[in-house]
Amino acid sequence: MIEVRVPDEQEGTKAVVRAWLKQIGDAVAENDPLVELETDKVTQEVPAPAAGVLAEIVLDTDAEAVPGALLARIETDAETASTSVRPEPVEGLPSFPSVKEQGQGFDKLSPNGGVETRLSPSVRRACLQHGIDAARIQGTGRNGRVTREDVDRAVASATVVSVGEPSTAQPRQFAPRDIPHDRMRLTIAENMVRAVTDQPHVTAVFEADFSAVAAHKAARAARGQKLSYTAYIVKAAAEAMAVAPAINGRWEKDRIAISPTIDIGVGTALGEKGLVVPVVKDAGKLSLEQIGARLDDLTRRARDGKLDRADVSGGSFTISNHGVSGSLLAAPIILNQGQAAILGVGKLQKRVVVREIDGEDAMLILPMAYVTLTIDHRVVDGHQTNAWLTRFVGILEGWPAA
Repeated sequence: MIEVRVPDEQEGTKAVVRAWLKQIGDAVAENDPLVELETDKVTQEVPAPAAGVLAEIVLDTDAEAVPGALLARIETDAETASTSVRPEPVEGLPSFPSVKEQGQGFDKLSPNGGVETRLSPSVRRACLQHGIDAARIQGTGRNGRVTREDVDRAVASATVVSVGEPSTAQPRQFAPRDIPHDRMRLTIAENMVRAVTDQPHVTAVFEADFSAVAAHKAARAARGQKLSYTAYIVKAAAEAMAVAPAINGRWEKDRIAISPTIDIGVGTALGEKGLVVPVVKDAGKLSLEQIGARLDDLTRRARDGKLDRADVSGGSFTISNHGVSGSLLAAPIILNQGQAAILGVGKLQKRVVVREIDGEDAMLILPMAYVTLTIDHRVVDGHQTNAWLTRFVGILEGWPAA
């Protein structure tokens, strides 16, 4: 028997079993996805550590999965394991054809032999609930398998067609309805309440002129180097840590622990599914171009549901670029647990501001944004907060020409 266990690298987050992708008696190859685990940050597939037959499922759907917990056992002696009994169907739930019985319906997704054709129970139930033909959904899981996130995105975009509808059908219109809590939303809620309860939040507000950054960005784009504003923000935030290192720290019972590296998480919205915070590791040692490349990769994988736990763990500071969705100012922005501060950047907007030119006041139209720093007041005081923001804004406004 080979044991299948919950991965250890969970960064203290609570995981649950979301869906089993194989059932007792199913043959599995090494590295075949066996089960989906979900935390407030990512949904992770646990692969089979060896080839054989799934002989026992220890943690069922919705069970809590602590690091190192036993998930299942794989019998590597196929002759012995072939006598394993498949679980009885749960009363009240629809039954679905086994892998051996597939040939039509929800298990027959594509004639393409390179695409994973089996659906997890949660995906099949979601397809039944919404009347969706799973064959018309682009899968983002391993080997092109359709995941629950793929179904959720299809429902949200309302561009899939029901089973039995012709391919030329118009996008379906979904009536407003209550949204039941999923595991990610419940865990986010628990973490938000705990953060506000445990950490006294205080917010300072500054304003930044992005003229120099915009000019540098445009010059780079003209040479074929595309950079997002977020890359500049991450770089400036990392450099500003020099004037107030405690911003990159955390509260401990006996000390303020300063992180030896500047690991900056960037909030990434996932629509109705909330958000995740992929981390740019050791940002203080990266160039602007390296930061841009890391951000592009992390953002793409976040929206495709392909982040690993290592991608969302270990952050020492967080940026919420809430302005990309139109917000001018958000305060306070809830701290990530264990971190001393979070930066908020509002919408970049042309505004009339007063500047002194040759000793005279002048009204100029400049690209401006409100920037906030919300702090854990146990760790950081007002003068450190303002020193950090002063330095951060100064870096942005003094960005050298490209």
